[in-house]
Amino acid sequence: MSGILYLCPTPIGNLSDMTPRVIETLKQVDLIAAEDTRNTLRLLNCFDIDTPVTSYHEHNKASKGGNLIEKLLSGKNIAVCSDAGMPAISDPGEDLVKLAIKNDIQTVPLTGPCALTTALIASGLPTGRFSFEGFLSVTKKSRFEHLNDVKNDTRTLIFYEAPHKLIYTLRDMLDIFGDREICLARELTKKYEEFNRTTLSEAVKYYEENSPKGEFVLIIAGKNKDELKEEQRAEKPSAEELLKEYETEELYGKELVKKVAEELELPKREVYDLYLKLQKK
Repeated sequence: MSGILYLCPTPIGNLSDMTPRVIETLKQVDLIAAEDTRNTLRLLNCFDIDTPVTSYHEHNKASKGGNLIEKLLSGKNIAVCSDAGMPAISDPGEDLVKLAIKNDIQTVPLTGPCALTTALIASGLPTGRFSFEGFLSVTKKSRFEHLNDVKNDTRTLIFYEAPHKLIYTLRDMLDIFGDREICLARELTKKYEEFNRTTLSEAVKYYEENSPKGEFVLIIAGKNKDELKEEQRAEKPSAEELLKEYETEELYGKELVKKVAEELELPKREVYDLYLKLQKK
């Protein structure tokens, strides 16, 4: 019988966020797969956990993943931990979960700390619909493509960013998104926890003068729905242009009016009146 893969979230700062269930699980499993064994061992020592630890991270996941699956298939129970927060979120644990599912291995997620939701609920920005975008690429072309892909998303956008890349990311966001509300959350649950609720333009000015410190979660307002509709209308051809373009021997009269009205989301009567005027001309 196969073992079980447990997904164990760890504190993102405050050790008191370690849940009793996670502590109990880490004590009972046969092996802990950790993104950084040094960080995880320090955490385990705080809770008197002496379970063996092995490394599983971005650079060895291809070779190590198969080995961990073999152990699970042999009946061993394994817990996977990220450096901090929820494993499998912008984390190689995602690949291990896929391998486990592919091999019909039971996967059990435990609840606990997660930086993106912690930052979101305190941001003051809409929480009903949001999109987690993770880390942006260090390659400028890929970063621009990513930002352009989501610039018209009306949901709240969430990114992770390192301090040494923050100012470049903020400048690119301002260029592509325009000026929007943003909440920059850093050092979550730690002594110097901070929420900077501002705009992209003000954030650029602030961090050009103040060196960023700590890991950041960026919560950004989505595209304004009214502005998006206006831009989409401006991009569409006029009803007159489409009536002239689509009119053929096979498509005319009411069928032509119906097609143009549906495509431009306009009232049929409005398009029909325009059609009659064009016919008179």
